Amino acid sequence: MGFSEQELLTWFTQYAYQPMFIYGGIFLLMLASGFGFPAPEELTLVSTGLVCYVGSRPDLYPPPYPGATPVNQYTAAAVAFVSVAFADCLVFFLGKYFGGRLLRQKFMARYAARMNKVAEWTQRYGMWAAGVFRFTPGLRFPGHFACGMMGLPVSKFLLVDALAAGFSVPTQVLLVARYGDKILVYFKQFKLLIFGLLVLGGLYFAWRRYLLPKFIRKTDT
Repeated sequence: MGFSEQELLTWFTQYAYQPMFIYGGIFLLMLASGFGFPAPEELTLVSTGLVCYVGSRPDLYPPPYPGATPVNQYTAAAVAFVSVAFADCLVFFLGKYFGGRLLRQKFMARYAARMNKVAEWTQRYGMWAAGVFRFTPGLRFPGHFACGMMGLPVSKFLLVDALAAGFSVPTQVLLVARYGDKILVYFKQFKLLIFGLLVLGGLYFAWRRYLLPKFIRKTDT
């Protein structure tokens, strides 16, 4: 297989008419991603969108046989959202009910260095930390685990996680499913824009919380 856009879309044709295989794959990959395994969520979502796009264009990508059922974009988006929410909640409840015991296990040692930062953010930002962890590479699993371990109310975690997942997960599938290879050109620009806004927001928060009070104290004296 080559690496041009056309060759990539042609390669996805073989999966565009295997809906149960795709839905099952989405669930397993999202579950693995939620537990910190190297299964990039974005890659799964974009690939799912491309499969849906191919299945919606039988004129360009003929089905393997007449009457073959393609992957449905709305079903795929719903499966992705439910899978992500399920994985996040599973990690949250593991932290809530088995947090102390699991932290003593060897396989959790790789998260030890991140737990202090996660605990600090959770104490400082409360329920909104759950949304931050969802978009922070490397902190999703330990972050959601810490939210459960530190006693964040279940209702608040579900609300924030559902809002964050609802904003990012189905939209990626549906956008790629609708516009196919055309939308991929704008993904990198969009991510850079979001990253820039987050940086500016972080600088503004640091200024308001740390620098401004020091400046006020100096002027008062």
